[in-house]
Amino acid sequence: MADKPSRSLVLFGDGLARSIDSSHSHFHSLASLSSCGFLSLPNSPPSESEDERTVREFAVLLDACHTYSNMGQISDRDNQEDPPKQTLPDRFIGMKAAILTNNSSLKSFSAKLGFSVLKLDELVGGGSAEVVALELLKFLGFKEGKVLDSDHFDLVFFHIGAGEQKVVAADVGYMDALVGGVMSQAQPGSDISSRLHLSVVMSYGNVLEADDSKFSVLKRVDEKNSHLSMLYPLQSYTMKGGIPRKDVSMVEILQYQQIGSCMR
Repeated sequence: MADKPSRSLVLFGDGLARSIDSSHSHFHSLASLSSCGFLSLPNSPPSESEDERTVREFAVLLDACHTYSNMGQISDRDNQEDPPKQTLPDRFIGMKAAILTNNSSLKSFSAKLGFSVLKLDELVGGGSAEVVALELLKFLGFKEGKVLDSDHFDLVFFHIGAGEQKVVAADVGYMDALVGGVMSQAQPGSDISSRLHLSVVMSYGNVLEADDSKFSVLKRVDEKNSHLSMLYPLQSYTMKGGIPRKDVSMVEILQYQQIGSCMR
């Protein structure tokens, strides 16, 4: 185990999981090296806006549902005790965290959690995904293959929502290239690879019951009508009390770190 803490980069493709295909080689390469898993999330209620869904799912990922549920509520300070500290620095021993996103609601919520909100447009600009990958690593103190021990964040969260580049396929391709750019700098045996904990989170966004996409959380029409449908396996996150859930979507999570290093 390494004698120094790791630094974490989280790449979050919000609503992009449905568009991943065999052409996205960097995603598949990372998956072959990573610990992969799924997190089930309740589907959006009819009254929930897209921005509200984004913030709610982000709160679930960070186990910050208490802060999310208290947003917009006016507390009676005369009748309530001081609420427990819920920011990341309070929860994780002074952790310095930053987020890059174009979603204004997510910016506001992240600031409440103690994130430094950085400007995504200024970082991305007209630069390639490979250049942006280098800049993200610099925020974590990784520069020119070396690990700097001062003036860095412990956690950087990079969020892109579906449709930010007008065409969802372009967003997915950009995220795929971004993964490739990061992995090219974190080759096994390098200083960076022993200190970088990379997570890629891909969600399906708002999944409707009538959605005809081939999601593993939903049975397709032909499977529902087939006499073999009872033999079709259901993942545990789609079941509750032995009954299939109708209100669940999922988030795919890939986590990579070279063996021999530790996570803070």
